[in-house]
Amino acid sequence: MIALSLAEIAEVVGGQTHDIPDPSVQVTGPVVRDSREAGPGSLFVAFAGERVDGHDFAAAVVEGGAVAVLGTRPVGVPAIVVEDVQTALGALARHVVRRLGATLVALTGSAGKTSTKDLIAQVLQRKAPTVFTPGSLNNEIGLPLTALSATEETRFLVLEMGARGIGHISYLAGLTPPKVGLVLNVGSAHIGEFGGREQIAQAKGELVEALPSEAEGGTAILNADDPYVRAMASRTKAKVIFFGESGEADVRAENVRLTDTGQPSFRLHTPSGASDVTMRLYGEHHVSNALAAAAVAHELGMSADEIAVALSEAGSLSRWRMEVTERPDGVTVVNDAYNANPESMRAALRALAAMGKGRRTWAVLGKMAELGDEALAEHDAVGRLAVRLNVSKLVAVGGREAAWLQLGAYNEGSWGEESVHVSDAQAAVDLLRSELRPGDVVLVKASRSVGLESVAQALVETGAEGEVSAR
Repeated sequence: MIALSLAEIAEVVGGQTHDIPDPSVQVTGPVVRDSREAGPGSLFVAFAGERVDGHDFAAAVVEGGAVAVLGTRPVGVPAIVVEDVQTALGALARHVVRRLGATLVALTGSAGKTSTKDLIAQVLQRKAPTVFTPGSLNNEIGLPLTALSATEETRFLVLEMGARGIGHISYLAGLTPPKVGLVLNVGSAHIGEFGGREQIAQAKGELVEALPSEAEGGTAILNADDPYVRAMASRTKAKVIFFGESGEADVRAENVRLTDTGQPSFRLHTPSGASDVTMRLYGEHHVSNALAAAAVAHELGMSADEIAVALSEAGSLSRWRMEVTERPDGVTVVNDAYNANPESMRAALRALAAMGKGRRTWAVLGKMAELGDEALAEHDAVGRLAVRLNVSKLVAVGGREAAWLQLGAYNEGSWGEESVHVSDAQAAVDLLRSELRPGDVVLVKASRSVGLESVAQALVETGAEGEVSAR
């Protein structure tokens, strides 16, 4: 964080200082909510949760070098006391962002946010110091903590914004007002909470409404291939740049193909030129993510050649997102178990089909959460797609939703041993351990709550060290 005195922080957040001998002492280290991350010069933010109360760790973090605690009550060590810690954290982030000389890029969408954010960060880092959201910390707490990690040297601040309802993105954009806003897509993720795609589009479009006008330097980057996103052009006063595979897009891809290993290759076209890209990531869905990143980079002054090189060399920065591990026995494990929705499920299955040409393929799938009334139809459709893509075997893991996956496969023409329903992760591991052969490709994917990353981990460790159990 940029250096701020405790007195200034207290004024910004509307807090009272307690047990602070010298209010001019500065916070020079990170702002953290995990006591294990606190260190010399840091500010520890104490949240009181249902199971753990951060205030209980106050003495230990100060003893370890933290300058002070931001909390809701005095704790016997230097502290700034406020009524609501989350509100105070947001106010501090807003203050720091205003002081920064960085260009703030914000992105949202139903699918692909984290992968695209990681691509943008890796491209922009080649131009200037860049700070970006770690993993998927894109909510009312994670976003301000990311913003507060920026320093005087930061030139680009890339922030992922998530939403579970109308008004969420407006709130986040108010904390960290973006100059460049990117909307990827409007899909089915959280449709059960929102109530429909129109409501999702309304929520995601709050980002472009928050942008400054074109005269003030604001730019909205929109997916030309998604009609809900394309329509958001009418909701902003910012300059509009379209990306996509459509010929009308300002930043587009031509001659898209997948390599023999399932990695996308294409000709990138931008208003400043064209260049060839072959990505290290897996799956055709990354073409759209790459085009979004390219549009941001083009708008921030990078050439087509610079962007193409950066995209071709970019890797996956966030865990459990199409992580590919080649076991010594020739089995390929694809761990995409961080989360799942209908769009990302379809993309992962198509990637599996491309990677597994001439090989046996396994789709180990579980529940897609928060689909509401669409749950049965969407799980059925994914099961059917696995059959249409000639996936060798579908392993549906879990309860009712897994049964729907298998039912979809059965109704599409998958009988006998081509699809199977197992109760839990350990049952899936036991099945795979007994039936996998060298050369097989295994995709593991479900919503985060299912915890299927344990299956992928067990399969990787089995290949390296012998039989293990899912944990």
